[in-house]
Amino acid sequence: MGKDVIIACDFASKEEVLSFLDKFQGRKPYVKIGMELFYAAGPEIVKEIKARGHKIFLDLKLHDIPNTVKKAMHVLSSLDVDMCNLHASGTVAMMEAALEGLVRPDGTRPLLIAVTQLTSTSQERMESDLLIKEPLDQVVLHYASCAKKAGLDGVVCSPLEAGTVHSHCGKDFLTVTPGVRFADGDIGDQVRVTTPAKAKEIGSDYIVVGRPITAAADPVAAYERCVKEFCD
Repeated sequence: MGKDVIIACDFASKEEVLSFLDKFQGRKPYVKIGMELFYAAGPEIVKEIKARGHKIFLDLKLHDIPNTVKKAMHVLSSLDVDMCNLHASGTVAMMEAALEGLVRPDGTRPLLIAVTQLTSTSQERMESDLLIKEPLDQVVLHYASCAKKAGLDGVVCSPLEAGTVHSHCGKDFLTVTPGVRFADGDIGDQVRVTTPAKAKEIGSDYIVVGRPITAAADPVAAYERCVKEFCD
């Protein structure tokens, strides 16, 4: 599976996201639909963007008791998304149930990945807010190991952690990495960040890029810059 750039389409309405995607007349980028857009526009926006020819990462980060997550994943599997996710902190049992619910009647399913620790989380925040005292990199690796044990396809982690996750869980275990910014850009509310070129060097399989593309004066050019730095 080749590397790819996923655009985080964090828009508040159907009109905004479709207007943004209208700019891409050539290559149809892989897009991430997160909570803001999904809650604003509902499942129909997923179907509409899919019909336009885009691959979709549905980023809803499910986290609940195993049976609830299993039933929710069964519903999401009918949307024909290419990738979806949940929180690894929900336990191995929850991840196993999610995987079971995600399989369609014909045996196919989207990729399923688990969030380790958000890229806005620092060691200090993890210790003070979550009462997790172990080193952040060890926590990420433990969560990745749990996801692999549950049969998932990979994890969401910082690009800085992609290499160690591959070393620990295998080269075919996917690393999907937000927290990517251009070298000359603003990091915003992210903490563990790097550039597209560095993410490629470290070993990310997919980078998720939002504001550096969506807020750019020329989003198509910014996207192509990302692709050039990360994929070429």
